[in-house]
Amino acid sequence: MGRQATVFGVMTCADGTLGRYNAGRTHFAELLDAAHEGRPAIVRRDTARVAVVDVERLRVTLAGSLRWRAQVVAEAGGFSVFVPGVPVAADGPTFDDAITSMVEVLREYAEDWQDRLREAPNHRDNWALVQLICLSDDAQLRVWLTGGPGIAAHPSSRGRRS
Repeated sequence: MGRQATVFGVMTCADGTLGRYNAGRTHFAELLDAAHEGRPAIVRRDTARVAVVDVERLRVTLAGSLRWRAQVVAEAGGFSVFVPGVPVAADGPTFDDAITSMVEVLREYAEDWQDRLREAPNHRDNWALVQLICLSDDAQLRVWLTGGPGIAAHPSSRGRRS
């Protein structure tokens, strides 16, 4: 039989057999270990299933696979940054200032999305972008915005298991 996915209630095989929900509490450390090791780790309650994943793995995957890419435009007196298809934009007198402003704008958008926009038809498909914003620190967002080296991994992740 192949490797099992960690599901709490306890383990599941290919047949999808589930244990009890309370097993998730009892085996919480095992659930976190499975996620950290990159194994499927799933919590199930009633009919809802939730994956537990390593934050850095998810962030790196999102950063490399999102369809959105920031655009920077040099204008008289400064720079403008926008993400086509997403209602966010920022300006600054320098490239760095514009990027710094955009990081702040993205953080505000993520808060607004969580508070009220996530169900709006023109915003609900931005889930992955919001996850990337929330899982990234400011330096990681700057790298993603600029498409710079290290888009997949931030220096703070060096030495960690991937």
